[in-house]
Amino acid sequence: MGPLAITQLATGLSVLAGAVFVKSVLDQKPMAGGPFPRCPTCNGTGRVTCFCSRWSDGDIGCRRCSGSGRAACSNCGGTGTGTPLPVQITVRPPNRPF
Repeated sequence: MGPLAITQLATGLSVLAGAVFVKSVLDQKPMAGGPFPRCPTCNGTGRVTCFCSRWSDGDIGCRRCSGSGRAACSNCGGTGTGTPLPVQITVRPPNRPF
């Protein structure tokens, strides 16, 4: 067996081991779970019904949804997860009398 065959065999085995590892992680933790909870507005899909589908003429399609009738969720920005809001807290030292 030549060095090229050994290299190809090692590469193939490492790819297979990586796929098994990823599958075991996904089996333990569902895709939509992740470190952040699902967005309550879109239920984790990242898409919501576009405003254009609510028009009285029944026509669907605008720039926002590109004619699909589904637009990116404004609550999560289309990610499908509820992301924590960054907050900056400032603490002032207490006033001391001189």
